[in-house]
Amino acid sequence: MKQMIWAQKLLRQYQSKIVVLVFLLVLVAAVAIPGYATGRWPWTNPPTIANLRQLKSLRQNGIALPGWQLIRLQNSVQIGGHRWLVEEIKNHQTIAILLLLPQNGAKNQPQIEWLDIDGFHRWQTDSHRSLRFTVKLASIPQQQQPTVEARFFRSWTPQQTFAVMQWYAWPNGGSPATSRWFWEDSIARLSNRRASWVAVSIIVPIQPGSDIKLVEPLLESLAQTVQTQLSAEIFRVE
Repeated sequence: MKQMIWAQKLLRQYQSKIVVLVFLLVLVAAVAIPGYATGRWPWTNPPTIANLRQLKSLRQNGIALPGWQLIRLQNSVQIGGHRWLVEEIKNHQTIAILLLLPQNGAKNQPQIEWLDIDGFHRWQTDSHRSLRFTVKLASIPQQQQPTVEARFFRSWTPQQTFAVMQWYAWPNGGSPATSRWFWEDSIARLSNRRASWVAVSIIVPIQPGSDIKLVEPLLESLAQTVQTQLSAEIFRVE
């Protein structure tokens, strides 16, 4: 009897891990069995990116954001091992810097983009937390609206202080974690598709020592606008 009770407790403790393991096994089987039968392995011959043309256009031309005026655009700023597109934008008295790094090929995966940005600016950070927001798109049902999770924090150098929001955007959502994109892409591959991505970093100057909660609504609104425009113009498949 004691062994049965102990076994039940052990099962409850590891229930979530067992569910994840079963999902992994099903995912691997769904991908591996057809690959074994045909000799075509999806990790050696990944599906093409349906919206690659739009991603390349974004890299060169940037993106227009309703309610924000473009002040300056630089489409080849070297940050780490990548060339980012940088837009300086303005809304009334607010200046923001938008950094975008679109996927540039079928084998290109998100990796250490946030570390690259930290190293480029040589800033210190604190007040880290996650923010979630929903993007309302008229083209899809309300219950399927994309949800994005972003990292939100304060950064500073000896000269300036900033509020920062970062995430990887993909067609049906976004997250700052590369692992989340991996799962989205793995699921998409089951339907011979890809979860294309764009790394997004929004930087807004703030007063030194100020509470970043004061600019949270502004950054969340701007992040929603960015994700909405990416969904409408870049992630759509023609």
